[in-house]
Amino acid sequence: MDPAPIREWLRTTAQLIDQEKDRLTELDSAIGDGDHGVNMQRGFTAVARFLQEDRPQDETAGQLLVATGDTLISTIGGASGPLFGSSFRALGKALDRSGPESDDRRLAAALAAARDSIQRLGAARPGDKTMYDAYGPAADAFARAAEAGDGLAASARAAATAADEGTRATEPMQARRGRASYLGLRSVGHQDPGAASTALVFRALATALEAK
Repeated sequence: MDPAPIREWLRTTAQLIDQEKDRLTELDSAIGDGDHGVNMQRGFTAVARFLQEDRPQDETAGQLLVATGDTLISTIGGASGPLFGSSFRALGKALDRSGPESDDRRLAAALAAARDSIQRLGAARPGDKTMYDAYGPAADAFARAAEAGDGLAASARAAATAADEGTRATEPMQARRGRASYLGLRSVGHQDPGAASTALVFRALATALEAK
Protein backbone atom coordinates (compact mmCIF):
# COMPACT_ATOMS: atom_id res chain seq x y z
CA MET A 1 0.00 0.00 0.00
CA ASP A 2 1.25 3.47 -0.89
CA PRO A 3 2.47 5.23 2.29
CA ALA A 4 1.30 8.66 1.05
CA PRO A 5 -2.34 8.29 2.21
CA ILE A 6 -1.10 6.84 5.49
CA ARG A 7 0.96 9.98 6.07
CA GLU A 8 -2.10 12.09 5.27
CA TRP A 9 -4.16 9.99 7.68
CA LEU A 10 -1.69 10.60 10.50
CA ARG A 11 -1.41 14.33 9.77
CA THR A 12 -5.19 14.67 9.70
CA THR A 13 -5.51 12.73 12.94
CA ALA A 14 -3.06 15.10 14.61
CA GLN A 15 -5.10 18.08 13.39
CA LEU A 16 -8.41 16.64 14.61
CA ILE A 17 -6.99 15.68 18.00
CA ASP A 18 -5.60 19.20 18.40
CA GLN A 19 -8.97 20.71 17.49
CA GLU A 20 -10.89 18.41 19.84
CA LYS A 21 -8.47 18.22 22.77
CA ASP A 22 -10.64 20.34 25.05
CA ARG A 23 -13.70 18.18 24.38
CA LEU A 24 -11.68 15.03 25.02
CA THR A 25 -10.40 16.48 28.27
CA GLU A 26 -13.93 17.43 29.30
CA LEU A 27 -15.11 13.87 28.65
CA ASP A 28 -12.21 12.48 30.67
CA SER A 29 -12.75 14.94 33.51
CA ALA A 30 -16.20 13.43 34.06
CA ILE A 31 -15.05 9.80 34.43
CA GLY A 32 -11.24 9.75 34.42
CA ASP A 33 -8.13 11.73 35.24
CA GLY A 34 -9.00 14.71 33.04
CA ASP A 35 -5.82 14.49 30.99
CA HIS A 36 -6.86 12.46 27.96
CA GLY A 37 -7.06 15.39 25.55
CA VAL A 38 -3.67 16.75 26.56
CA ASN A 39 -2.07 13.31 26.38
CA MET A 40 -3.50 12.52 22.96
CA GLN A 41 -2.47 15.92 21.64
CA ARG A 42 1.07 15.41 22.90
CA GLY A 43 1.29 12.01 21.25
CA PHE A 44 -0.02 13.00 17.85
CA THR A 45 1.92 16.25 17.86
CA ALA A 46 5.03 14.09 18.19
CA VAL A 47 3.79 11.96 15.28
CA ALA A 48 3.21 15.05 13.13
CA ARG A 49 6.70 16.23 14.02
CA PHE A 50 8.41 13.05 12.89
CA LEU A 51 6.41 13.10 9.66
CA GLN A 52 8.18 16.37 8.86
CA GLU A 53 11.57 14.74 9.21
CA ASP A 54 13.45 13.09 6.37
CA ARG A 55 11.97 9.60 6.32
CA PRO A 56 13.63 6.66 4.53
CA GLN A 57 12.82 6.68 0.84
CA ASP A 58 11.90 3.00 0.91
CA GLU A 59 9.79 3.19 4.07
CA THR A 60 6.62 1.12 3.69
CA ALA A 61 3.18 2.07 4.94
CA GLY A 62 3.51 -0.63 7.56
CA GLN A 63 6.86 0.63 8.81
CA LEU A 64 5.42 4.14 9.07
CA LEU A 65 2.54 2.85 11.20
CA VAL A 66 4.86 0.87 13.45
CA ALA A 67 6.97 4.02 13.98
CA THR A 68 3.77 5.88 14.82
CA GLY A 69 2.89 3.27 17.40
CA ASP A 70 6.32 3.51 18.99
CA THR A 71 5.98 7.30 19.18
CA LEU A 72 2.55 7.12 20.79
CA ILE A 73 3.70 4.59 23.38
CA SER A 74 6.59 6.83 24.39
CA THR A 75 4.66 10.11 24.49
CA ILE A 76 1.06 9.43 25.60
CA GLY A 77 0.61 8.92 29.30
CA GLY A 78 -1.67 6.53 31.14
CA ALA A 79 -3.34 3.52 29.55
CA SER A 80 -4.00 5.31 26.27
CA GLY A 81 -0.35 5.25 25.20
CA PRO A 82 0.01 1.47 25.19
CA LEU A 83 -3.48 0.93 23.76
CA PHE A 84 -3.29 3.40 20.89
CA GLY A 85 0.41 2.76 20.31
CA SER A 86 0.05 -1.01 20.23
CA SER A 87 -2.91 -0.76 17.86
CA PHE A 88 -0.84 1.22 15.36
CA ARG A 89 2.06 -1.20 15.73
CA ALA A 90 -0.23 -4.18 15.11
CA LEU A 91 -1.79 -2.37 12.16
CA GLY A 92 1.58 -1.72 10.58
CA LYS A 93 2.93 -5.20 11.11
CA ALA A 94 -0.19 -6.80 9.67
CA LEU A 95 -0.19 -4.46 6.69
CA ASP A 96 3.37 -5.42 5.76
CA ARG A 97 2.62 -9.13 6.22
CA SER A 98 -0.43 -9.10 3.97
CA GLY A 99 -0.36 -10.66 0.53
CA PRO A 100 -1.35 -9.51 -2.95
CA GLU A 101 -4.96 -8.64 -2.09
CA SER A 102 -6.44 -5.26 -2.97
CA ASP A 103 -5.54 -2.34 -0.70
CA ASP A 104 -8.99 -2.23 0.88
CA ARG A 105 -8.87 -5.89 1.90
CA ARG A 106 -5.29 -5.56 3.13
CA LEU A 107 -6.25 -2.59 5.28
CA ALA A 108 -9.34 -4.42 6.53
CA ALA A 109 -7.18 -7.29 7.74
CA ALA A 110 -4.72 -4.88 9.34
CA LEU A 111 -7.50 -3.01 11.16
CA ALA A 112 -8.78 -6.33 12.46
CA ALA A 113 -5.31 -7.09 13.83
CA ALA A 114 -5.25 -3.67 15.52
CA ARG A 115 -8.69 -4.28 17.01
CA ASP A 116 -7.54 -7.64 18.37
CA SER A 117 -4.44 -6.06 19.92
CA ILE A 118 -6.64 -3.59 21.80
CA GLN A 119 -8.81 -6.42 23.05
CA ARG A 120 -5.85 -8.47 24.24
CA LEU A 121 -4.03 -5.61 25.93
CA GLY A 122 -7.05 -4.02 27.57
CA ALA A 123 -8.99 -7.25 28.16
CA ALA A 124 -12.05 -5.30 27.01
CA ARG A 125 -15.26 -6.70 25.61
CA PRO A 126 -18.11 -4.98 23.77
CA GLY A 127 -20.14 -3.00 26.25
CA ASP A 128 -17.30 -2.36 28.71
CA LYS A 129 -17.32 1.38 27.84
CA THR A 130 -13.83 1.58 26.34
CA MET A 131 -12.22 2.49 23.02
CA TYR A 132 -12.97 -1.08 21.93
CA ASP A 133 -16.65 -0.11 21.66
CA ALA A 134 -15.70 2.26 18.84
CA TYR A 135 -12.76 0.37 17.30
CA GLY A 136 -14.51 -2.99 17.06
CA PRO A 137 -17.54 -1.75 15.09
CA ALA A 138 -15.30 0.43 12.91
CA ALA A 139 -12.99 -2.44 11.94
CA ASP A 140 -15.98 -4.69 11.27
CA ALA A 141 -17.72 -2.05 9.13
CA PHE A 142 -14.55 -1.49 7.10
CA ALA A 143 -14.23 -5.24 6.51
CA ARG A 144 -17.84 -5.60 5.37
CA ALA A 145 -17.55 -2.72 2.93
CA ALA A 146 -14.22 -3.97 1.59
CA GLU A 147 -15.61 -7.48 1.13
CA ALA A 148 -18.53 -5.98 -0.79
CA GLY A 149 -16.07 -4.28 -3.14
CA ASP A 150 -16.95 -0.75 -2.10
CA GLY A 151 -13.31 0.42 -2.26
CA LEU A 152 -11.01 2.18 0.17
CA ALA A 153 -12.80 5.50 0.56
CA ALA A 154 -16.28 4.06 1.05
CA SER A 155 -14.96 1.43 3.44
CA ALA A 156 -13.25 4.11 5.51
CA ARG A 157 -16.40 6.21 5.58
CA ALA A 158 -18.41 3.21 6.78
CA ALA A 159 -15.81 2.65 9.50
CA ALA A 160 -15.96 6.30 10.58
CA THR A 161 -19.74 6.16 10.84
CA ALA A 162 -19.57 2.97 12.89
CA ALA A 163 -16.94 4.48 15.21
CA ASP A 164 -19.13 7.54 15.79
CA GLU A 165 -22.13 5.32 16.53
CA GLY A 166 -20.03 3.14 18.84
CA THR A 167 -18.84 6.21 20.73
CA ARG A 168 -22.36 7.51 21.24
CA ALA A 169 -23.40 4.06 22.42
CA THR A 170 -20.93 4.24 25.32
CA GLU A 171 -22.88 7.06 26.97
CA PRO A 172 -25.56 4.91 28.67
CA MET A 173 -23.08 2.15 29.56
CA GLN A 174 -21.64 1.50 32.98
CA ALA A 175 -17.86 1.28 32.74
CA ARG A 176 -16.37 -2.13 33.48
CA ARG A 177 -12.73 -1.37 32.63
CA GLY A 178 -10.22 1.33 33.47
CA ARG A 179 -10.44 4.16 35.94
CA ALA A 180 -14.04 4.90 34.98
CA SER A 181 -15.07 1.49 36.33
CA TYR A 182 -14.32 2.74 39.87
CA LEU A 183 -17.26 5.13 39.54
CA GLY A 184 -19.83 2.38 39.12
CA LEU A 185 -23.22 3.80 38.17
CA ARG A 186 -21.79 7.32 38.16
CA SER A 187 -20.03 6.47 34.89
CA VAL A 188 -23.43 6.19 33.19
CA GLY A 189 -24.38 9.21 31.11
CA HIS A 190 -20.90 10.06 29.84
CA GLN A 191 -19.18 9.12 26.59
CA ASP A 192 -15.94 7.22 26.90
CA PRO A 193 -13.04 9.54 25.97
CA GLY A 194 -10.97 6.72 24.44
CA ALA A 195 -13.87 5.82 22.18
CA ALA A 196 -14.22 9.50 21.22
CA SER A 197 -10.53 9.64 20.27
CA THR A 198 -10.91 6.44 18.28
CA ALA A 199 -13.75 8.01 16.33
CA LEU A 200 -11.47 10.92 15.44
CA VAL A 201 -8.82 8.48 14.18
CA PHE A 202 -11.35 6.84 11.88
CA ARG A 203 -12.78 10.18 10.77
CA ALA A 204 -9.26 11.18 9.78
CA LEU A 205 -8.81 7.92 7.86
CA ALA A 206 -11.97 8.57 5.87
CA THR A 207 -10.89 12.14 5.12
CA ALA A 208 -7.44 11.02 3.96
CA LEU A 209 -8.70 8.22 1.74
CA GLU A 210 -11.45 10.34 0.20
CA ALA A 211 -8.78 12.85 -0.81
CA LYS A 212 -6.58 10.11 -2.33
